[in-house]
Amino acid sequence: MSKTLSCLIIFSFLFTGCASTEKLDKNTAEGAFALGQKFEKEERYEEAITYYSEVKNKFPYSRFATESQLKIADIEFSRENYPEAEGAYKLFKEFHPNHARADYVTYRLGLSVFNQLPPTIDRDLALATTAIDYFDQLIHSYSSSEFVPKATEYRAKAQKMLADKANYVADFYFIREKWQSALGRYEDLMHNYPNLGYDLPALYRATISAYKMKDLDRAKTYFKKLLADYPNSKELAKARSELSDGF
Repeated sequence: MSKTLSCLIIFSFLFTGCASTEKLDKNTAEGAFALGQKFEKEERYEEAITYYSEVKNKFPYSRFATESQLKIADIEFSRENYPEAEGAYKLFKEFHPNHARADYVTYRLGLSVFNQLPPTIDRDLALATTAIDYFDQLIHSYSSSEFVPKATEYRAKAQKMLADKANYVADFYFIREKWQSALGRYEDLMHNYPNLGYDLPALYRATISAYKMKDLDRAKTYFKKLLADYPNSKELAKARSELSDGF
């Protein structure tokens, strides 16, 4: 292929692209929305948001206005701007609670919050509770949604992080022999986060904490549960060796 012919083909392609863009009337809701879609597809996100915002602000009663609002939220999520995505999805959910894609919006809202969680449990995990709340909304209000399995999975991850944090704090006090603080947190751990891997160690340490602080009634209650539920555990053997004779 000659150099001249190659240049003509490239010029023709660029001209066609420009011409198709020029045909879109940015002064109409449909045209501005189409331009937003075009720039979004090209990953020119700032320009896409500009046009979607134009639709939302200039044509608030157009059917494209609602879709533009959702598109902006999706772009922020795609760019991993999760606080901005959270705000956009939340606003959409408040204004359009009965939208056909309300399940998707609720799922993305939960995921936007989840993705803001810190990587380690020694930091503030308050957002985990918020994420769980949104996933619960999806699971209970849109039980047939295609997003329920994934929401359930992320909910379990958030719940496990909270359990890990609760155990981390309880162990902090136990190691330092702050028995009352440790006991309260092990009790919360057993009550709020069952079946997440901490039932047995929390029960053992609750028994020891209660015994050390001379709350013998509680210590006996937990020891009996340890004996009944985990008769062959090493934790039971350790508890027997640490408690006084006749306990």
